[in-house]
Amino acid sequence: MGKISTFKQVVQLAILAVAIVAVLPACKNKGAKVPAETPTSGSIKIEADESFKPIVDAEVSTFTSLYNLAHIQTVYKPERELIADFLNDSVQVIVSSWTPTEEQRKTLLDAQTVVRTTLVAYDALAIVLNKGNNDSLLTYDNVKDIFTGKITDWNQLNTRSKLGKISIIFDNIHSGNIRYFREKFNLPQQLPPNFYAVNSNAEVVNYVAKSPGALGIVSVNWISDTDDSTSFDLGSKVKLAAISQQYFDKDSYYLPVQGSIYQKTYPFIREVNINSRESFYGLGSGFISFVAGEKGQRIILKSGLVPATMPIRIVEVKNE
Repeated sequence: MGKISTFKQVVQLAILAVAIVAVLPACKNKGAKVPAETPTSGSIKIEADESFKPIVDAEVSTFTSLYNLAHIQTVYKPERELIADFLNDSVQVIVSSWTPTEEQRKTLLDAQTVVRTTLVAYDALAIVLNKGNNDSLLTYDNVKDIFTGKITDWNQLNTRSKLGKISIIFDNIHSGNIRYFREKFNLPQQLPPNFYAVNSNAEVVNYVAKSPGALGIVSVNWISDTDDSTSFDLGSKVKLAAISQQYFDKDSYYLPVQGSIYQKTYPFIREVNINSRESFYGLGSGFISFVAGEKGQRIILKSGLVPATMPIRIVEVKNE
């Protein structure tokens, strides 16, 4: 009887050992499995217009510090290049002032791709001048005439000006900044010879700071966050031009600051959009929800831009 019990125990132990051996690899694989991409974890690449680098850097930094399993690689390109990447499926999420046309949306839909566009902020294109330029009040028509070549010398605006020829400086021939003014003033594809492209918004500021007759175009988010040392340094190098409206109140001039962007009294305002072609609610969608949510909108408010999804209150400060 004792021998039979011993035999049964040996058999039971052998079966148990086989079961443990079979289970161990499964447990090991389960523990080592990389979690699938979620709205707050995983790795993605997004592309953004270089014009929006300060605000995108701030949003990505905050998002990834809150969600330490989220890894976002941000690549900055001229607008035309990132749009091409988006349309040919090289990237799932882009940040720019561009929105797909109905024809582009239909083409993507025919390829079973739905594009979601989320408006997250309002930006302004600032006209920056050399600090030695006293002609910092420009009418809308002045700006239009400068861009279309009717005005080519500062003495056409002020007969006492000694600044000479007007040079128009912008960031990149394929950028959203110059596209905005091409469409606004119906500029030719081949820009006049007094237009000069550099490599970035920061280079525009630095060029204008050293060139008395230059007029630069920059996204205001590069110079609007006075709490950021880089933004403050760039903004301190140049003078902002105040511009009148196109049709109404032509005797008033407006700077590209939050109040005039919010009230749309500054004439050169554009949208900041995030376009996504993700087919599921992944990390890209999670990042977009964050930027459009309360925390992301507060970052936009602090940067000097105007949040698109969060109500704000404008306080007028009067100097007595």
